[in-house]
Amino acid sequence: MDLGRSILRTLTTLGAMAACVPAAVSGQDATGPGGQVIDLTLENMVDLALRDSYRVRQLNLSIDRTQARLRAERARLRSRVDLEISAPDFRSISETKWNSDLQRNEIAHENSRRLEAELSIRQPVILFGFPTNGYLSLNNRMYRYVQLETDGDRDLRYYNRYFVRYTQPLFQPNELKFDLEEAELDLEDTALEFYDDVVDIVDDLSDDYHELFEQAYQEVIRRAHAANLEAAESAALAIVAADTTRVIELGQIRVELANAREQVQQSQSQFRLQAASLRTRLNLAPGDSITLTPVIRLQPVVVDTEAATRYAMELTPRMRQLGISHRENEIRLEQTKGRGGFRVDLALSYGREMQDELFNTMWTQPTNTYTVDVNASIPIWDWGERAARVEASQVGVRQIALRIEEAEAQIRSDVQNEVRNVEEFQNRTLAMEDNLALANELSQETLGRYGRGEVTALDLLQSFRREVDTAENFLDTYIGWRRAISRLQQLTFFDFERGVPVLERFGVRLPGVD
Repeated sequence: MDLGRSILRTLTTLGAMAACVPAAVSGQDATGPGGQVIDLTLENMVDLALRDSYRVRQLNLSIDRTQARLRAERARLRSRVDLEISAPDFRSISETKWNSDLQRNEIAHENSRRLEAELSIRQPVILFGFPTNGYLSLNNRMYRYVQLETDGDRDLRYYNRYFVRYTQPLFQPNELKFDLEEAELDLEDTALEFYDDVVDIVDDLSDDYHELFEQAYQEVIRRAHAANLEAAESAALAIVAADTTRVIELGQIRVELANAREQVQQSQSQFRLQAASLRTRLNLAPGDSITLTPVIRLQPVVVDTEAATRYAMELTPRMRQLGISHRENEIRLEQTKGRGGFRVDLALSYGREMQDELFNTMWTQPTNTYTVDVNASIPIWDWGERAARVEASQVGVRQIALRIEEAEAQIRSDVQNEVRNVEEFQNRTLAMEDNLALANELSQETLGRYGRGEVTALDLLQSFRREVDTAENFLDTYIGWRRAISRLQQLTFFDFERGVPVLERFGVRLPGVD
């Protein structure tokens, strides 16, 4: 069996040797003027795709958008300065007003000039790091008012008030807190989408890489087959030189050799076409070329089903995204409860004010002022509108909880099935590896027996074809094993061959986040 494995290593090494040959290169497409040769691996494929992928660039913009929204919500928790100016406000208008002394309406004419400004510094009230939905503000209101009389006189007044004001909604949803939490959840959800899409890109690239690997290894198999037939041709020439009656065998071998060389050229052509398509997808320069060394590295992987299930629950975005959706529905439920329900708005203010005809005396003898406003809204009857809205929101929360339960069951089932799939392909690949070594050994023995005249050329060609079929079956099971591992990685976001998460393996980090 050690001899068989050494023969197999010799066969796989042939691909590496062929990649260094200047003419008829194995696993390489044409290089344009001034282009570079890229020795393709899955890692550098991912690097190239993540660097130039339009999908990743779109995700980066989504991250920027949600980060900007989060910064905006966090800025709402800080002090804000506003200056409102009404200058000028000219009025010359007649309006109907009620005269309580005469007990009748009168037409009053207003001809006024007003200049007004109010400066306000507002700060949300934060207790123990959480916004309370209340505001504390420092305010200064000032105006100049002139009333023009019909006889040409005018009434001039200056007014100034500076005061502290506190407003607090009660029995209502905390909009400041919920808006900030929703912005944080939105950013986290966008980050999870980024990670999910990156792993999808890695999975798609794995499929492309394995297809190209399979094509390159087909060329290795056909080159090895052609090398066997060349050895058979040399043996047949020696036999025909001794016995001219067996010249037909030389013709049979040469026909097979011509077909094998044609298959090698077909493999090279198919590799070039497939590599050209991949080069476009990777956004490489027109002059660049791709090489691939198809060396099979078969290292059995032991996968613990429970650990794989835990990785699928914790590392993949699916469960966390459902958790985010559940929390968002809970927030909407709280907001629905506050709509149309009992609510109270409390407002308190205290300050100093002064009114005078002279601007310079505005601050001489101000008087104390205060306000206390308590406004309540008590719903009495709405024909069940609010109750129905609350019930609908509660059903939405229960739906998300049911989806979480279903997702957990599905993840467990998918992981278990894929782990069994990996184990099955792995056992088949190991068996085919031993079978290929045996087929290679039988081909060499048959070639020796043919040289000694113990078997016919048909027996030798049949042995060579059996070796080719075995090598192709080994390649199919190996590619199936690699793809099963890739599917398991996509399900769990974990690389079981290296023992690290997939994102960590490829050095993927969230853009703009340390």
